[in-house]
Amino acid sequence: MLKKSLIAFAVAGTLGTLAFGRDLSSYLRTAGGEARQALKSGVPIEFEIQRARDMVESLIPEVRTCMHVIAEEEVNIDHLNREIAKAEVGLERQKGEILTMRKDLESSQATFQYASRRYTADEVRGDLAQRFQRFKTAEATLASQQEIRRQRERSLVSAREKLEAMLNEKRTMEVEIEHLEARLKQVQAAQAASHLSVDDSGLSRARQLITELNKQLDVETKVLDAQGQFTGLIPVSAREPAPADLARQIDQHFGTASTTQGAVAAERVANLGTH
Repeated sequence: MLKKSLIAFAVAGTLGTLAFGRDLSSYLRTAGGEARQALKSGVPIEFEIQRARDMVESLIPEVRTCMHVIAEEEVNIDHLNREIAKAEVGLERQKGEILTMRKDLESSQATFQYASRRYTADEVRGDLAQRFQRFKTAEATLASQQEIRRQRERSLVSAREKLEAMLNEKRTMEVEIEHLEARLKQVQAAQAASHLSVDDSGLSRARQLITELNKQLDVETKVLDAQGQFTGLIPVSAREPAPADLARQIDQHFGTASTTQGAVAAERVANLGTH
């Protein structure tokens, strides 16, 4: 089975090389990139936001690990500080004893008494040499411990800075995710508003009916006008006859016409009223 798969793979590779030549790898990379892009574009934004939130939450174990490392380093530095303080006290005591014995050897005494016991000058000189050698060894050890403490303190500062940076970045990303969620809700609300449809078909039908009724009334009016039954005009034939002395009343009111002209005008008005 494995042999057949290898043969099929080799044949496919050979055919691809023959078809595309040395550009086969470029075609494959391009095709793979387009496939990944198509797959990514099909993922809902809600899912991507949740994935980002999960990635931020996954930082919590790393933050706790960093806190644990910081706590351990603080404890180690505390113990180292106590050891260094103890070593410094011991070195100071040894230094005092060495200087005392050295001063004693400068005298011309043959023997020396320490703690109710006497020692010869050679014994004191031999003991002083051993003490001085141990002092130099302890001094080198103390210097090494002090250097270790400085390194650990630098590491502790670096770890604290890293922890602070991680916490700040975590808080920043949480705020950005909240902003993304707010923007997504705005987009979704806009999309819902654009898809919202109001059924105004009843209003349209009523408007159409009013238009049709106006058309019908216009037609009826034109038909009546064509038959001589004019509508909306002054009923001249139905007016009452004017009084016989209308002209005189007008002349008397305005004082404009003569007596003869008034009589003629009155006669004309009377004649109009009789017709």
